Amino acid sequence: MAMLTASASAVVRSPFCRPEEDPFLLLESTLRSIEEILRRSRGMALRRTWIEQPYGEEEITLLEEEVIPAIQQCLKRVDELDERLLAEQELLHRCQLEADREALGALRLQMA
Repeated sequence: MAMLTASASAVVRSPFCRPEEDPFLLLESTLRSIEEILRRSRGMALRRTWIEQPYGEEEITLLEEEVIPAIQQCLKRVDELDERLLAEQELLHRCQLEADREALGALRLQMA
């Protein structure tokens, strides 16, 4: 699945925070890494760093059927929140521009 979210498209220099400070960029990266690892290791057990027993077919199935969809759902919800905030930001920006135009127009009338 190729998921490109609003946060992923904003990785280019942000005035708000560094990419490594954005937890949802980390979550997106983690999702891509898990998907890639599962693709490459199809049919093989997955070793873990602190567990002697590797993930077998049952654990891998749980990752594919429960964990990955949960991460995808979380990222979808984050995108929805981002879209709402961006729309609010755009509306505020347009309102400020309109207020500035009106103030400028009133100033010009006063000066005339």
